[in-house]
Amino acid sequence: MAATKVSLKLLIDKMEHRVIFAEAGKEFVDFLISILGLPVGTVIRLLRSQGMVGCLQNLYESIENLSDSYLQPGQNKSTLLMPIVHINGGPLLLPNVESSTSWNLYSCSTTKNENCNSYVSADSNAICPSCKLCMNQKLNFVKPPEANNHGSSSSEGGYVKGVVTYMVMDDLKVRPMSIISGITLLNKLVKEIGALEEKVVHLGMDEGVKLLKASLLSNSVLTDVFLPKLEKKLAASRR
Repeated sequence: MAATKVSLKLLIDKMEHRVIFAEAGKEFVDFLISILGLPVGTVIRLLRSQGMVGCLQNLYESIENLSDSYLQPGQNKSTLLMPIVHINGGPLLLPNVESSTSWNLYSCSTTKNENCNSYVSADSNAICPSCKLCMNQKLNFVKPPEANNHGSSSSEGGYVKGVVTYMVMDDLKVRPMSIISGITLLNKLVKEIGALEEKVVHLGMDEGVKLLKASLLSNSVLTDVFLPKLEKKLAASRR
């Protein structure tokens, strides 16, 4: 996957040492939504080097080390440990993740048994329950009409429309940006307006993994991911 960078404009409260919110485009919001579609196996594999909390890593490694001789015929460990992530065209921003913007569906290759027509699989190694043959006949996937209408906003791809700017809170709540809601939020959360500062940051794959981990552990994700990096850069510039 080619290197991808997504820009964010952070509004930082220097006095409270936190990010109030981020001003984001559709690319970042699409990435956040794509996290919801990640298989658990993919999340575990991405966070193994990050010191994942809990025992799911133990389960992952147990299956990884389990001999294929213990598996049922037609079962493949890679479908659990390295599943294909199906996304709707948004930037994934996660390393070593095989992704697809469409679903591949398979049926039994035989035409002799009518019962075979009632079975379909997303795995070309699956065995047909009716004729016991491998279901490796690829089917043609037909998109719904609105996805084929290039005159509509759906031709952008991704999940949300790109005609507006989005406000992403420190706890990853997302809403369309508006002046009124922004002023109301500042009056509620900020004690000293003079302590506010804008910073533009860039989200790449390294930040994508950190954001994924923080989203599972913290309610201050943007602060945890970006403020330490900004402070480190500021300290380096003062030397």
